[in-house]
Amino acid sequence: MKRAIVPTQAERVMRDDDFIVSKTDPKGIITYGNPIFVEFSGYTEDELIGTQHNIIRHPDMPRSAFKLAWDTIASGREFFAYVKNMSKDGGFYWVFAHISPDLDADGRIIGYSSVRRCPKRSAIEAIAAVYARMLAAEKAAGARNAIAAGTQVLVEVMSREGMSYEELVFAV
Repeated sequence: MKRAIVPTQAERVMRDDDFIVSKTDPKGIITYGNPIFVEFSGYTEDELIGTQHNIIRHPDMPRSAFKLAWDTIASGREFFAYVKNMSKDGGFYWVFAHISPDLDADGRIIGYSSVRRCPKRSAIEAIAAVYARMLAAEKAAGARNAIAAGTQVLVEVMSREGMSYEELVFAV
């Protein structure tokens, strides 16, 4: 489904007690979304179920951030990140996401669960600046080298701060 949604500056701010929950199959196809997910995405439940989870991907998010997420969860590990999502109407909303693999009895990944909560405003400001640098590096490098260029920016930030990715996410 090709979208022609134009991003706007209209922000939806999660309430402190909100939890956005979604589940996908191993390929990222949405199999479940709770009512808060439906509310913030702006899509109906029927529009979400059976669709790639990237339906809510905001163009301000660097591709390299999603590569890191997918590499981490595909290896069976949980992943934490601040993410800027885009609603059906072009508005946006920030979340603090926790994504974990769902395993069958034999330990094989059968899907992913994500629980997102309201992020701290100070964390959004810090991570938005990093994402802007990553995105600029991706654009400058061109499509073929974009992910490597964005990843390099993140590696430099982690090195400068003396932190792993996860430590960085929890420190902001």
